[in-house]
Amino acid sequence: MFRYYLELALRSFRHNKALTALIVLAIGIGIGASMTMLTVLHVMSGDPLPSRSAKLFYPHLEPGPSNFGGPGFDAGEEFTWPDAMNLLRAHRAIRQAMMAGGQVAVSPGGGRKSFFSTGRYVSSEFFAMFGAPFVAGTGWTSQAGQERARVVVLNGELARKLFGNQSAVGRAVHLQGREFRVIGVLHDWHPEPLFYGGASGDWAFKSDDHFFLPLNTAMDLKLPTLGSEACWGPSSRTGDTCSWLQFWVELDTPAQVAAYRHFLDDYWRDQKAHGRFPQNVSPELHGLMQRLQALHLVPSDVKLQAWLAIGFLVVCLFNTIGLMLAKFLRRGGEVSVRRAMGATRRDIFLQLGVEAAILGLAGGLLGLLFTWLGLWLVRQRPDAYARLAHLDLAMVLGVFVLAVVASMLAGLLPAWRACRIPPALKLKVQ
Repeated sequence: MFRYYLELALRSFRHNKALTALIVLAIGIGIGASMTMLTVLHVMSGDPLPSRSAKLFYPHLEPGPSNFGGPGFDAGEEFTWPDAMNLLRAHRAIRQAMMAGGQVAVSPGGGRKSFFSTGRYVSSEFFAMFGAPFVAGTGWTSQAGQERARVVVLNGELARKLFGNQSAVGRAVHLQGREFRVIGVLHDWHPEPLFYGGASGDWAFKSDDHFFLPLNTAMDLKLPTLGSEACWGPSSRTGDTCSWLQFWVELDTPAQVAAYRHFLDDYWRDQKAHGRFPQNVSPELHGLMQRLQALHLVPSDVKLQAWLAIGFLVVCLFNTIGLMLAKFLRRGGEVSVRRAMGATRRDIFLQLGVEAAILGLAGGLLGLLFTWLGLWLVRQRPDAYARLAHLDLAMVLGVFVLAVVASMLAGLLPAWRACRIPPALKLKVQ
């Protein structure tokens, strides 16, 4: 029966080419506009580490005074050096890592011109906790980090830029005028959004880490940092009145999460007893996705544009309803003949439903082309997130699902009206 309905639909398309084209165009434009913005939202709010995000948590302590930073400012988004070191040394999680962003001058040697590169100063468990993929070598040990070893892990792009296709492991590289030994190379690892970085601005979408150095080494050499820093007292990187570090923990089970929350509560009470943490803000433990949501990474104008695009899709669907109404009612004679030959209203409704679905499929194909065009235009914008605007398989399937569902919804009223055409009256007129 489906094949028969398909043949009727194709015959209808040939007889009403103009109306068919207008319906497909209306669906395609609406789908293209809405899916462009939904794709942008999708990539900006996606899970950067789907296989590990459920086990990654970010503690939140509020070390600053209540009147610091103005409304909405939260000094607890970053860690002070003493707090991060205390939690690191306590080692109450499966893994834990403290880190900060940095930017150094890279001297490639061989007469080549120096350039600046961004990276991360991290503690030793960073790579294992986040599952950073090594293609050669490995990270450094905790002891090497404490001994301020001059070693570095390069991301794939910087390794190729410095050493071409030759192995980088064991080679020397000069960063900020100091020599470091390459002990590992990552496989172009760029989580998006860059979830483990600081809370300032649009860091999550425009930062890329090209190298990773031991945090203690960077502190010892006074390498320049990159990211937000809030001080409510004497400005000192190692003092307890400046927050500038990030701290993540890995917890595998709900029992471990509960135990770590209890540990944070005890730590907070102990620090208050020593005159710190003037605000009565209890510590919190945020999951990876919860932290990304709390940081409001998706700009409000992107959300507004997405709602406007969905509204435009609704307008297009109302136009589609009118076009389908004209198309289906114009076939009153054909419907009446089928009814006279024994077809029920249900049969007619299914036939027109199949036709609406095929129109939606064609509109989805056109909408996919408009979505690609829309995302290309988004990528031309200067916004930091623009480079992420690409379709993945899930969104491609979403284009067709949305198009077919929207088209079938738009076809409900026209199909119902066509089913109720009195066959006797139409046959008598003909």
